[in-house]
Amino acid sequence: MNKRKLSSFLAIIMVLFLIAGCSGNKEHPNIVKDSDSNVTPKTEVFDPNMSFDKILEEAKGDTVSFYGWGGDEDRNKWLSQTVAPILKERYDITLEVVGMDIDNILAKLAGEKQAGLEEGSIDMIWINGENFYSAKENDLLFGPFAEQLPNFEKYIDTEDEEVKNDFGFTIDGYEAPYGKAQMVFINDSATTSETPKNAEEFMEYCKKYEGKVTYPALPDFTGSAFVRTLIYDVVGHEQFLNMEADKEIVKAAIEPALEYLKELNKYLWNQGKTFPATSGEVNNMFEDGELVMTMSYGPYSVATGIEKGIYNETVRTFLFDKGTVGNTNYMAIAKNSPNKAAAMVAINEIISAEIQATQFEELRSLPVVSYDKLTDAEKESFDKINIGKGVLPQDELLSKRLPEMPANIVPIIEEIWLEEIIGK
Repeated sequence: MNKRKLSSFLAIIMVLFLIAGCSGNKEHPNIVKDSDSNVTPKTEVFDPNMSFDKILEEAKGDTVSFYGWGGDEDRNKWLSQTVAPILKERYDITLEVVGMDIDNILAKLAGEKQAGLEEGSIDMIWINGENFYSAKENDLLFGPFAEQLPNFEKYIDTEDEEVKNDFGFTIDGYEAPYGKAQMVFINDSATTSETPKNAEEFMEYCKKYEGKVTYPALPDFTGSAFVRTLIYDVVGHEQFLNMEADKEIVKAAIEPALEYLKELNKYLWNQGKTFPATSGEVNNMFEDGELVMTMSYGPYSVATGIEKGIYNETVRTFLFDKGTVGNTNYMAIAKNSPNKAAAMVAINEIISAEIQATQFEELRSLPVVSYDKLTDAEKESFDKINIGKGVLPQDELLSKRLPEMPANIVPIIEEIWLEEIIGK
């Protein structure tokens, strides 16, 4: 991250801290308000190098807060009804899920650090990408801890690039994997027979269904990943993996893709003069028949939509032949967490084969455990899961999975898009 970007981040963090202090969270039956979270002061300094048996002993009876985006109804249900009871029964740990946007989480961490609080209100954090990089660089995270977890060595492929690096930056044990995501495209075979296999075919698809395709405005997470996938298809992905985070260098590299996106605008909804603000708006437009396709970072979201009656059974998922952007999301621990032992125990349990299988079945989230490390019984627990209709098998998804750009390149891409593409 260059100095200008880092300075901007710190300024934003302080503004968000002030805002966060004045605003409440949306009500949700499966999550609690931040103001309701419990902080249990501890007098002894936590030693992460103690044996895991001692960590288990210290964690007993604690309440551990897990801060993350609270807008996923299914995930909140899974955490509160599947994960929380297991943690309580096996370890006497109470899991408290707190819904908060990541910007406000980072603002809260930064504010507590500035106030000199050695023990804050946040234990675990759902995080990845630029947010992880910024939090780690600003000394807001506890670690390294991942290698201390028995299930990390037992179930995780420690040589996997997405275990060692998050959006191109080394993790160094400050995160443990939580779930995998991958960009997929979605349309209804009853409405459109085509499934474009590359950027060129996608352009023709948009011409044929003029005004019936769009994507979320950047910096929406899904919209940004969609644009990066198109960029990869037009100019390739390898050059970005070690690219300097310099705006002019990045712009020169993506120039052919920028010309493509400008041309694409002519055939999009509202002729690309405006874009829906969020992926949720794009999904709603697809469900209402206003659009002929949508996109998702959840590779099995179509199956869930069909089961809930949101999608017709003819809705299906497809990918580009060269692949689509995929990434891993992670769990981190706040540096001033008052319940580090309980956080480590909770994270260790979540990356177990048992809990990852429930996440795969209930949320259709790609598991982070290595299949090769599973016992025969554990493999069977994954193999018997019905992933549902309209989706692609896991092996095809992983074979067409492209690495994320480094975290400090992504905001540059988003800035260039705002300057060069919107309204052009």
